[in-house]
Amino acid sequence: MLFNLTIIFGCQLAGETLVRLFALPLPGPVLGMALLFAGLLVFGLPDDFRRTGEVLTSNLSLLFVPAGVGVMLHGRLISADWLPIGVALVSSTFITIAVTALVMRRMGRSAATDGEEG
Repeated sequence: MLFNLTIIFGCQLAGETLVRLFALPLPGPVLGMALLFAGLLVFGLPDDFRRTGEVLTSNLSLLFVPAGVGVMLHGRLISADWLPIGVALVSSTFITIAVTALVMRRMGRSAATDGEEG
């Protein structure tokens, strides 16, 4: 499991490094996740890697502690701009729900037509 965590965090470090080196306009962890995904596509998914992912997701709530502390620490800044933050949160939530519904509808139709052909 330690080896798998080293791979995961190594990909994140590589993503952060590439973003800073080339001044890319995206978060380093996102690029690191893309690197990890590409590596898994090329080399396959080891059996014990799945267990590492399960352990990480079962303890996912711990990863939100720093974000919660940041919100509490910068409460005054957030309260100064509560309206734009609130509008962004509500609108992005509705957009996400709408896009998810459209994708599910389209996937449901294609699955139904695939079932009819076979």
